[in-house]
Amino acid sequence: MSLYKIAGVTAEMNLRYPKALRQSAEYISDSNEKADIIINLTDEFLKARHEENPHLSIEDCEYIWMGSDFYEALPEFNGFMLHASAVVYNDMAFLFSAPSGTGKSTHTQLWLKAFDGAYILNDDKPAIRLVNGKAYAFGTPFSGKTDLNVNKGVALKGICMVERAAENRIERVSPEEALFGILNQTLRPSDEAKMDKLLNVLDRLLAEVPVYRLYCNMSLDAAKTAYKGMTEA
Repeated sequence: MSLYKIAGVTAEMNLRYPKALRQSAEYISDSNEKADIIINLTDEFLKARHEENPHLSIEDCEYIWMGSDFYEALPEFNGFMLHASAVVYNDMAFLFSAPSGTGKSTHTQLWLKAFDGAYILNDDKPAIRLVNGKAYAFGTPFSGKTDLNVNKGVALKGICMVERAAENRIERVSPEEALFGILNQTLRPSDEAKMDKLLNVLDRLLAEVPVYRLYCNMSLDAAKTAYKGMTEA
């Protein structure tokens, strides 16, 4: 078991396989502080998940379920996971969320071309936490099929729900619509008490952070439209 600092939370995890070890290397903590979260996936557990999902390797199962366990516990620390690609520019984080295959990662790659100094914070499952009443996006080891993640927390400027369109435009959505969209792209706990904590975090987040819907194509203008709409509103 080793200690890791992920999204400002100390996690003690028993990692054995190359993918999880590689993805988590930048998050190793050398402190002696007590773990907030303990994740210990047994060989029996991983074998069972592999048998249920034969298309996944044991290595994949460890990586996926350690992320799931971490995010299942995150509402206890005023946070949650959003299935999104997170890009940082001018020390602000912008999250673009959509179902797989919509093009959220393609969109954030446009930011890297359009804006000098922009970088990807996490390309698939960034963490969002409220820290002293302020919202931050965090890179985590859990970045899907890529290794695009940075061990850093950045002030969250806005969240965008992405839809493909011929023309680029952006509009702000109501907190009610935003809540529905976020719940469709996060891990919803099966435990009722944990779900209540998640909803409480989301209520507070939506009072702090604006949410938008971006209709976009794959031109550089899409990134410029998104940035302008999320910073000039």
